[in-house]
Amino acid sequence: MTGPSAPRREVVTGEPRRVRPLPRYRAQAEIQEQTALGGAYVRSLMRSQLRAALTVFAVLALTAGTLPLAFAALRDATAVWAVLGCAAYPLLTLGGWWYVRRAERNERDFARLVKGRPAP
Repeated sequence: MTGPSAPRREVVTGEPRRVRPLPRYRAQAEIQEQTALGGAYVRSLMRSQLRAALTVFAVLALTAGTLPLAFAALRDATAVWAVLGCAAYPLLTLGGWWYVRRAERNERDFARLVKGRPAP
């Protein structure tokens, strides 16, 4: 019951291939060498962080700027203290939460750019 045996395997080898190192992504070198392009990368990160901060500041300034009008319309000391004590803090918390998320996303996108990986 032993049929014809399979042919014996042979190992075929060639000359060893030279392994080329992976090219280093140029953005890292540009930033480390502080060239004009590297400066542009860093300035774009700083500009996006500043834009997020100014957005949160503008929303909070507009909200805080309209509070005296709301207080004048309320004319009730209890309502004024309720707005100051309870309604202001969720807005501040929401603005801080949005800013932190935006800043982390900006930094993550910048790191992805520097490492040479495409955005998802």
